[in-house]
Amino acid sequence: MTDGALFLDYCAKVAAGTGPVALDAERASGFRYGQRAYLIQVRRQGAGTALIDPIAIPDLTPLNEAIGGAEWILHAATQDLACLAEVGLRPESLFDTELAGRLLGRERVSLAALVASELGEHLEKGHGATDWSLRPLSPAQLRYAALDVELLIELRDTLGQELADAGKDSLAREEFDHLLGFRPRTRGEDEWRRTSGVHKVRKPQELAVVRELWRARDELAETKDIAVGRLIPDSAIVIAAQSNAADKTELLAVKGFHGRGAQRYIGRWWDAIQRARSLPADEWPGPAPRAEGPPPARSWPERDPVAARRLAAARTLLADIADEMAMPVENVLTPDTLRRVCWSPPETITAETVGRDLTEQGARAWQVEACVDQLVTILIDAEHTEVTDE
Repeated sequence: MTDGALFLDYCAKVAAGTGPVALDAERASGFRYGQRAYLIQVRRQGAGTALIDPIAIPDLTPLNEAIGGAEWILHAATQDLACLAEVGLRPESLFDTELAGRLLGRERVSLAALVASELGEHLEKGHGATDWSLRPLSPAQLRYAALDVELLIELRDTLGQELADAGKDSLAREEFDHLLGFRPRTRGEDEWRRTSGVHKVRKPQELAVVRELWRARDELAETKDIAVGRLIPDSAIVIAAQSNAADKTELLAVKGFHGRGAQRYIGRWWDAIQRARSLPADEWPGPAPRAEGPPPARSWPERDPVAARRLAAARTLLADIADEMAMPVENVLTPDTLRRVCWSPPETITAETVGRDLTEQGARAWQVEACVDQLVTILIDAEHTEVTDE
């Protein structure tokens, strides 16, 4: 749908429709720089299915108003919420079918897997990783996209009933409500430090090369609206930083610089390297800032044996709770939350203080209720457990 008048007509149908609204978005990950939506699929009882082109119709707030407070149905909501918000679509209530599958303990929670296991239907595959930014979209792509929302309402009803039957409907609602506040991670000034393999680079001047190459690639990728990996991969940046390439010709011989993007912009990459090498030592990057929160768990036995005992016992506890509740352990409590409370528990350990710490770190009420009492016992016992040599 690219016509504004047809779009507004469909919005009127959505407003007059009934029940929840199924939505999905197709991006061009791996092809384009950002994560914008290039196709949005919508379905509601009484309105039918629409495939909306957000490039031709960039402001979808009339659709948001038409949906109003109706429940959204999304699959893997965190993947789509940001790009939908960019075009004016923000839910007031939602149901995430992927998350529902996890809470029910399903081993395979892709949309195709859940549609097969819960509804006995089979979705067409083969276009999920295609470049959705290209126009025109093929009939096969449009059919694939439409099928992604065609069965979402029925899948939601089935999973919703199974959650109720398992006594998990209230905790699922807490999880879905929590998703309404989801915000993607923001990029910081030191985003270049997330370059895959950068831990292999030890020398400060080589880190400066990584930084300058990363920035040059990111600026070009944004300008050209092309995925960074289609220019030069992270691995090539790391290898180039550690190489002693003396000129562009030697740089082109570096592994990862053989692609079209690397060769076409070789002057840009070489300028970045030269810029880094010319920096005075006081402008080289220092060690990575210490991450907020506890250190890596592997260092705990030496740094704080008591905290290590807390964590080991708490991990066993959560695994038992997860088995009992028939869901993945990370859905009972995130690993990061568990590490934080085990590394730095409250000075006075009670159900109230530990529960408050868990809540401040994002744990939902059902998660706190599921583990706080036993977690308190573990935190207290670890203080008094003696380590004996075998």
